[in-house]
Amino acid sequence: MHPALLLLADSRLPAGSHAHSGGAEEAIRSGAFHDLPSLRSFLVGRLHTAGLVSATFTAAAHTLAACTGEWVMLDAEVDARTAAPAQRAASRLQGRLLLRVARRLWTGRALDELAEAVPSPHHPLALGAAAHAAGTTRGEAALAAAYHSITGAATAAVRLLGLDPVEVHALLAALAPDLTTVSAQADAGSAQGGWAELVAVSAPGLDLLAEGHEAAEGTLFVS
Repeated sequence: MHPALLLLADSRLPAGSHAHSGGAEEAIRSGAFHDLPSLRSFLVGRLHTAGLVSATFTAAAHTLAACTGEWVMLDAEVDARTAAPAQRAASRLQGRLLLRVARRLWTGRALDELAEAVPSPHHPLALGAAAHAAGTTRGEAALAAAYHSITGAATAAVRLLGLDPVEVHALLAALAPDLTTVSAQADAGSAQGGWAELVAVSAPGLDLLAEGHEAAEGTLFVS
């Protein structure tokens, strides 16, 4: 495993991911989950839907970073798969912050081209370009995206429900096979067909949670 993958997967990287709960805050408020077993169900569902899409487009962005152009087209495909306006805004905010940090950490033509073509790209594009610039493989980039899709919600659950952080991380460790499956599926899927043919699974529940969070008052997380 490339050392840079650990940096990209670390929520302490100053790219804003620690401020997003991945829908967990609204899920807790609405009663969608309240303990470890229900948190596990939430994380598994998130990983195999939004996580798969994110990992696939991260892998596609990693591939594109080795070529030239088409960032606007790839970004539009992510947009088409992100139904909730609140989720689009959260993805672009995290993408812009990650791209800004990545350009300070690594040098790469693709990072500059992405910033010029899409100043506020969706997070998977920024992550894929950053992973390429850092020297990781496409599969490692997909794994970082899959991991990112569940750790924000898991961390938020610790803070919001007062869950035992060791038990929550044990839960994450137990999901390692799922992470491997999703990242491998994303890696393989990103190489098949054009951008429009990439995976387009949906998670309406996450869309509703995102919009509910947007309308809520006194929230702790941005999304």
